[in-house]
Parts: sequence; structure tokens; C-alpha cells
Amino acid sequence: MTDSQAPAALSVPEAPAAKGGAAVPAGATNPVAPAPAGARTAADVVTPEVVARLTRGVVGSGRTANHTPFTGERLAELPESTPEDVAEAFTRARAAQAAWAATPVRARAAVLLRFHDLVLQRQSEVLDLIQLETGKARLHAHEEVQAVCVAARHYGRKAASYLRAKRHTGVVPTLTKVTELRQPRGVVGQIAPWNYPLELSVGDALPAFVSGNAVVMKPDTETALTALWARDLLVEAGLPAEVFQVVLGEGPVVGPEVVKHADYVSFTGSTRTGREVAQGAAARLVGVSLELGGKNAMLVLKDADIEKAAAGAVRACFSSAGQLCISIERLYVHESIADAFLDRFAARTKAMRLGSSLAYGADMGSLVGDRQLETVTKHVDEAVAKGARLVAGGVARPDIGPLFYEPTILDGVEAPMAVCSEETFGPVVSVYRFTDEDEVIELANGTPYGLNSSVWTQDSRRGHAVASRLRTGTVNINEGYAPAYGSVQSPMGGMKDSGLGRRHGSEGILKYTEAQTVAQQRLMPLAPSFGMDDEKYAAVMSLSLKAMKALRLR
Repeated sequence: MTDSQAPAALSVPEAPAAKGGAAVPAGATNPVAPAPAGARTAADVVTPEVVARLTRGVVGSGRTANHTPFTGERLAELPESTPEDVAEAFTRARAAQAAWAATPVRARAAVLLRFHDLVLQRQSEVLDLIQLETGKARLHAHEEVQAVCVAARHYGRKAASYLRAKRHTGVVPTLTKVTELRQPRGVVGQIAPWNYPLELSVGDALPAFVSGNAVVMKPDTETALTALWARDLLVEAGLPAEVFQVVLGEGPVVGPEVVKHADYVSFTGSTRTGREVAQGAAARLVGVSLELGGKNAMLVLKDADIEKAAAGAVRACFSSAGQLCISIERLYVHESIADAFLDRFAARTKAMRLGSSLAYGADMGSLVGDRQLETVTKHVDEAVAKGARLVAGGVARPDIGPLFYEPTILDGVEAPMAVCSEETFGPVVSVYRFTDEDEVIELANGTPYGLNSSVWTQDSRRGHAVASRLRTGTVNINEGYAPAYGSVQSPMGGMKDSGLGRRHGSEGILKYTEAQTVAQQRLMPLAPSFGMDDEKYAAVMSLSLKAMKALRLR
């Protein structure tokens, strides 16, 4: 669907017959994307040979399994790590890290550039895995390929510049020579979530590797094959296998063990778990970066292009079925255009095609698990029971798969409805009307979260002025989330309860290093010398300080 398509052209096809004879629920509106002839199945993709290759080297003495949201069926049996296995993974990583850190940075960066090319060459493999493990539509899976390749290219090209030794002016110019070095932290512990299993696993690990660290990663078990595929490809690109360790298992068991042994911790997930990770890292005085939850707002100002804003809202709210930390869940629209906007937004939303094929064509896929479906259903049902109006969706679609839920728009949402303030993390957005710009900025900021926001206006200066007042780590003007996230030279992360630290840019790589200052004193010491007594030395230094200020030295 393109921005130029008018709402009148957006007809909603009649829902087709359900799979396997299951009844299409009453009130269902979204059409089902047809499966192309000869489409691959899980059995075609996740073969015993593939599982054996990908799990080779995983430290795990137990057994576990993952499943596909499309059907609920088991995908693969996997190794499961015990606390002892996690300790062993860190031992292996530490043994390999020193030699990797001694490798010239340009050689390490070359691994990332080769990985970039391999991902693009073999993207169909990982797109199948992402879809099978997360249930998302193929185009949304491709967003992960794009993000990882952009990060690999950026750090492959820029790592040497970020990490090079830097000269600084010493305390006494010409007499004091100062160099700032960047030393790798050692072994980074990474805990990655299920919703973007390629980008939020290896995408965050790439700058850690290129800065000379080893990584012990704990991906979510349900999406482990995607992370393991990325590891396999990085090793093929030249990364020493022992430098990249993967451990698998239940979060409450394995996660704390990763924090316990790491020299630095990278975590993406819920705010509640993020606090626990931060406390564990703080007890050991190791650094941590956290990308946590959000209740992200989109502001459609009165001069916005309604058609483009409606199309953008579909992308912003329903990509990956809304299971995206930077997805929009609150939509504020100026009163003067609210009805026209909502008509167009609803028409586009009802026309979205749902599907589970390992092929392009579906506009939205499935939720990932029972817990997400329960939360989405609870938030929507409670809001409707308390007076909110369903504009679109609000219907589970078991006729397509056990965890499908139609993209949903709610109007008339107000406190204390849970959907008003709690993160849903699903294909649900609440629409609110406003008249005063200052008021809507206050409303957008009126949440403990501060991850992402979006502003729609045809006035660039006005958009930037509003953006500067929003307390979120990223703000997108005339798009939902992709421009800020994809611009990897700039930092991305959350304010307030949405996290600590940043990915991307200089902050995204320097966080994996320790700054080391090396100062060499020449000719004379910083102490009385050449026969000066204490008083004479103090007088000379006082004159020097005045002179350096007059010379505008920094």
C-alpha cells in the first residue's frame, strides 16, 4: 500500500474461509494473505542438520525446546545451560578474549564487513528463522536484516576512528604529554529479548566485538535459532568461535548468572527486569546499558498531511504486531482533523492482511506467545467494558493461528483503563484528541517512560520545536520510529524508566571500553625544582595558570 492511495480505494476484502475448517470469529474484518504455491514450511527450514550445526559449541548440559507462534508446534530441541555451564562459557570467553583484543582493530572491523555481506547473501535463511520464531510478517523480519547490516557497516567503517588513541592538552602544555586510550572491558554479558532476535542480539554485540571484547549471550530460548544463526555466520566471517559464547535457559536461572560473571552487561527487555539487572551489576560495580519499555506517543498536529500520517500510523503501531519497544501505543490527533484522520487510519488498518507464510505478502503476523495474547485481550476487553469504542480490530483470529489478533484502534480511552498507561506490547493503539499544543506535549510526557515519540507536521521548524520538548531518547518527525533508529551514527536509547545508556554512534561502542589516560611528564616535574622553594614554585604556577587562561587554553 502506498501513501498515494486514497481511503476510498481501501476496500476490506471479505474474510476467507478459515484454515482447517476453524470458524472465522464474528466481527473479524482483516483479510488473510494467501499462501504462495510451494511456500516453505518449518520442517523445510529447521532440519536436524541445521539444528546440529547451529547448536554446535553451545555450553549446555540439559535439554530444552522452542516453538513457533504460527502453530504452537515444537521447532527444535536445544541445549539448556545450568549455572555451571554459564561459568564455563565465561571461562572459555576469557581465555579467547586477550588474543582477540590484540588483533588490530582494522582486522576486527573486517570481520563485521564480511558479516554484512554474508547476511545479505543468505538473508532468506534468517528471514525464515525470524518468522518461525517470532511469528512476524516477512517485511518486518527484513527490518532486522536492514538494522544489522547498517550497524555492521557503520562499526566496520568507523571503529578504528572511535577507538583510536587521542591526544589531549596536558596540565602544562609542552611539558605534559597526554594520550587517551580505549581498552576493552573483557567479557560482555548480553541478555537479548525475543521480539527482534537478530537485531537485538548480534546487532548489539557487533560493537562489543570490534572493540576487542568477547561476548557471552543469553538469547530468549524461543528465538535462540536466529541468534545462533548469526553466531554461525560471524564465525564464518572470521570471528574466533570461542570469543562468542551462547548460553540458553530460563531467564530467572541463566540471566542472573550472566550478570554475575560479566565485566559489562547489555540488557534489552522490560523495565522490571532491567531494574533487577542493574541492581546485580551495581553490586559488582560493573557497567550496564539497559533499553527498556515504552508507552510511546505520536502527535499529529493540525497542519499534518492526513494521508501520510494515517499510513505512517499503521507502520508505527502495527509493525511486528506492535511487539516493538519503540512502537506507538498512544496517538494524539488535533481535534480539527481527528475525524478525517481516524477514518483513513481505520480504513488502512482494517485492510491489513494477516498471514503466516514464509513469504512476502502479509502486512502483519502473529503475537509471540500466550502471555502477549492475554495482555492484549485483557487491555482491549477492559477498555471496551469501561466505555472505550472499538474503531478497528479487537478480535482474536485463531482461524489463522493460535496467537493472531487483529490490529486494534481504540477511541475514548481514559484513566484508569490499563491500556491508558500500561505498556501493551501488542497491536493496540489508543487515539486521543487535543486542541492545545502545550497540553498535548505535557500529556505525551506524562508517563514514567521516555523511549520514542513521533511528530507529524508540514512545518519543519514547528516539528523540531515540538521534538525538543518531548522527553524521549528518540523523536521522529513525519515517521514513526525507523529514521531515528536506523541513523546509526546517532545514539538511540531511553530516558526516565526506559533505560540507561545508548546503542549506536560513539556511545554505542565506547560503552564497551574503559577509558585509560596515559600522561608523560617531560623536562621538569610538577613540583618545586631548579632550586625553587615551595613559595617560589607556587608563584610560578599561579602566573602560569593566569597565562593559560589569557591564551584561552582549554
